[in-house]
Amino acid sequence: MRIVFCGVGAIGSTAAVLCRNLEATLVFVDFDRVESKNLLAQAYVKPSVGKNKAEALKLQFLNLHGVKTEAHGVRITRDNVEALCGGADLLVDCMDNRDSRLLLSDFARRAGKPLVHGAVSGDGTFGLVRWDEHFVPDAEDTPGQATCEGGAHLPLLGLLAATLARTVQDFMKHGTRRDSIVNLSTVMS
Repeated sequence: MRIVFCGVGAIGSTAAVLCRNLEATLVFVDFDRVESKNLLAQAYVKPSVGKNKAEALKLQFLNLHGVKTEAHGVRITRDNVEALCGGADLLVDCMDNRDSRLLLSDFARRAGKPLVHGAVSGDGTFGLVRWDEHFVPDAEDTPGQATCEGGAHLPLLGLLAATLARTVQDFMKHGTRRDSIVNLSTVMS
């Protein structure tokens, strides 16, 4: 089984860590580099700074026993989405921009791949875990607007990542598809 995490920033890196018990190959796709400001909200350590996020997460998983990982330090585009995601048994969208989410959703629908999205609102007041058939990405006020920088929304991001990891695990073990909305006082499924 292959689970492809597209975007391993705050939500994706934390959810991937929480999926390390699955008997699956965890594949990380992210073009971005770890910055020191990411250490507050993302599952990276100081030696990761400057490294590609996908490669850095794969290196961290080497400290764990028996977890199989792959890393692809590239941006998902129309030209490479099939090569990166075609072998997935499950796609997990944790990217931070509308265009990339739409590209992945279009691919998943054409290829018949299950896709679950993890997303936080721009103001950090709530998060969503939605299966592709129930998800429409919001327009951005500015392209690539930051929603997960620093540690301002860390409790919400942790709760959202845990809910996403639980959704991934339920799907991989039982085929269950459950949508959730998350805020700091409630997780509703």
